[in-house]
Parts: sequence; structure tokens; C-alpha cells
Amino acid sequence: MATPPPPGIGNFEGGPPPAAPQQPGTDMTGICFRDQLWLNTYPLDRNLVFDYFALSPFYDWTCNNEQLRMRSIHPLDLSQLSKMTGIEYMLNEVMEPHLFVFRKQKRDGPEKVTPMLTYYILDGSIYQAPQLCNVFAARVSRALYYISKAFTTASSKLEKIGYVDSENESEDVKPAKGTIDFKEVKRVDRILASLQRKLPPAPPPPPFPEGYVPAPASEAEKGPESQQGELQQPAADPIIDQGPAKRMKF
Repeated sequence: MATPPPPGIGNFEGGPPPAAPQQPGTDMTGICFRDQLWLNTYPLDRNLVFDYFALSPFYDWTCNNEQLRMRSIHPLDLSQLSKMTGIEYMLNEVMEPHLFVFRKQKRDGPEKVTPMLTYYILDGSIYQAPQLCNVFAARVSRALYYISKAFTTASSKLEKIGYVDSENESEDVKPAKGTIDFKEVKRVDRILASLQRKLPPAPPPPPFPEGYVPAPASEAEKGPESQQGELQQPAADPIIDQGPAKRMKF
């Protein structure tokens, strides 16, 4: 049975602990962390998984769990964490040895906690789970992009309705070029208007979690004239475009 690494020591040579790094950012969904040397030395189970998570850049060294480690107490001891206030990590779900889910939360009392972020360890690689508001925003942005693209294509094809194909008409009948079937145009407008009335109004965006700083909306600063023209590509989806297989190794 492997001996667990001593708490509070960040290297394998028994030297003093390294200087505490900066606090992790709110949005670190674009990177992942993996320490193959640690995985080859210690088993990844519920007893040692927190020591492995503490090596990653996602770990906040000012959390209550770190104070328990310095006192040689297991960092996930709920009986001790419930007596403290501040930032803490809780092991939320476990499927040994493949999946471990950590939840970062703020504790204001024994029974009062506020979830902040979620991290998961999948086969030894640590990731930050995307926030639900970011997933919804990316999916809605992608849907609106393709809907706008479909309406643009449909409006361009409406100009061709009512044209007479000169190749299929006899020579006696002159082709009526440039004519538009207004009845067909009105019919399409009625269909689009009825679909628009059936759609419910867009819900308000969910509030950002505590401590989250949204990125500056550069597009919102531009005037309406500059936003016309070609449609811009939708925002990157936190799950489809930034999944575990596409994140930068750290």
C-alpha cells in the first residue's frame, strides 16, 4: 500500500513548501492539468484525490481545506469544515478511480453554503466545468446565428419566385423577367409572422455567480451600422468547442 504524501508539502524531496501561487481565475475552462509522475507514484482514490487536486492551478491556497492540511487534519473532514467560514472544496461525486467531482463553495455557516464553481477529475486529468449561464449563452448565440443565416438565405431566394424560365417557354411567349409573385411573398410573410407570434419572449439572462467578472462586450460598443453586413460566427461552445479533448494541457 502506497504511503500518502504528507499534507502541506508540494514537492517530493521533503523541502519547504513552495510559495503560494496566485488565486485561480473564474474562467479556466480552456486548460486542463495532469501530473503523470504523481499518478505513477500514488493511487487516485477518495483519500488522496484532494492532495492531487491541490497541485493544480485550480486550487485556491486560501481555502479552509488548506488550513486543515496544515493542522494535519484530512482536508475533506466535514465535521471540521462545518465549523469554519470562507472558501472550501467539497468532494461532491465519486466514481473511483475514473471520476471525481469537486465543488468550490463559500460557507457562511454550518448549514449555509453558496456554490461557486465545479471541477472534475476524469481519468487523472483535472478540468473546470463550464458554468450553466455560459453554456446557455453559447447555445442561444449559435442558434440565433443559424436562424439569421437561414432567413438571409430565404430572403435572397424570394427574389427568384415568379421568374419565368425562358428556356422552357415557347418562342411566341416573351419571358416576364424581373417579375415577383407578390401573393407568394405575402404568404411567406404570414407564415413567418405566425411563427414569430408562437415563440415565447426571450427569458432574462441568469445572474452571474459571486465574484465573476464578465468579459467586456466589444460588439455592444459598436453602432448598429457597423453590425450590419456579414453575420459573425457564433461564440465558442464551452462543451462542444472547448471539451476535454480540445483544452490546452497545463
